[in-house]
Amino acid sequence: MHDRELVERVEAMSAQEIDGLPVGVITLGLDGKILRYNRTEAEMARLDQKSQVGRNFFTEVAPCTANPEFQGRFDTLAAKTSGGIETFDYTFRFAWGAQRVHITFVRKAGRDDIDVLITRMSA
Repeated sequence: MHDRELVERVEAMSAQEIDGLPVGVITLGLDGKILRYNRTEAEMARLDQKSQVGRNFFTEVAPCTANPEFQGRFDTLAAKTSGGIETFDYTFRFAWGAQRVHITFVRKAGRDDIDVLITRMSA
């Protein structure tokens, strides 16, 4: 399933269906607070799924993303009330190693959150 097709389906999926996806899905409030964190992303990031909800993604969970390349793009999309999609490649830097990922930010018009789809790339 391609990013655009998945983007259209995620909003209508149950939490169980989102947990079963082969990609990470995080929903962030426009302030960066985690509203949803799927099981796939928790396993890939080696984090406890339930304890991530309510935390700030950029300062508490993934401080390696607090930069213009990642958070700057998020903030630009968050400022657009008309919504939009932003895609780019990124490297997450964990204490145990780096992971190359493809990021898709999706903000639907009129929504106060942004879905983040995270696809791990082969080495």
